[in-house]
Amino acid sequence: MTPSNSDSISVNHLEKKFGKFTAVDKISFSVRKGEIFGFLGSNGSGKSTTIRMLCGIITPTSGGGTVAGHDIVTEAEEIKKSIGYMSQKFSLYEDLTPFENLRFYLGVYNVPEKQWSERIDWVLNMARLQDARNRKTRELPPGWRQRLALGCSLLHKPDILFLDEPTSGVDPVTRSHFWNFIKQLAAGGMTIFVTTHYMDEARLCERIVLINEGRIVETGSPAQIIADACPDQPDADLNDAFIKLMTRSGT
Repeated sequence: MTPSNSDSISVNHLEKKFGKFTAVDKISFSVRKGEIFGFLGSNGSGKSTTIRMLCGIITPTSGGGTVAGHDIVTEAEEIKKSIGYMSQKFSLYEDLTPFENLRFYLGVYNVPEKQWSERIDWVLNMARLQDARNRKTRELPPGWRQRLALGCSLLHKPDILFLDEPTSGVDPVTRSHFWNFIKQLAAGGMTIFVTTHYMDEARLCERIVLINEGRIVETGSPAQIIADACPDQPDADLNDAFIKLMTRSGT
């Protein structure tokens, strides 16, 4: 797959093995600039391993790709400067306040110090955490901590945002607010790459990839995937299509 100028991410025969186990099996796909792109699969399907390769955290066994114009094998450090990454596990320091966490990550991302005040205020306002800026992070409700984690991943204004099951364990209202903000970011030109177990969230993506046992099962818009997987079910939803496709592929 040859990357085009309109692609933020391009992957070609990407493979990752751990010993004799193949976690990701020679997959190829691309993600357009400014697109909300969903990556769906059951636990152990290869989603997180793929994200970690794309973010420059682990090295592929074979194959390759580009992220924000940088080679995932030879330019991992350049990729890290161009992306934001929010993992499914809460990764901030719970003994610090939101303000202190933001100050720490501004240093990690090498944001010029003269921009710190503006970036901190922007994130605290975006995350609706101004009134909690000096509380210990451990005291915040789960949804608030997720908003803070998202804000930290955006401090350096990345071109691409990777979200690995970002709303796991938060309430429906918080999920709705979260996705409204994600759509605003994409409308502003940011590329969003998201994994999720929630089919209502997957429907909000412009295109999705379904992956199972390290292999791509289907790619397309949610509506297209539903129509192709369930042609005889006019009332089918993405959950129906997901179950049918995963069953066919051997789950």
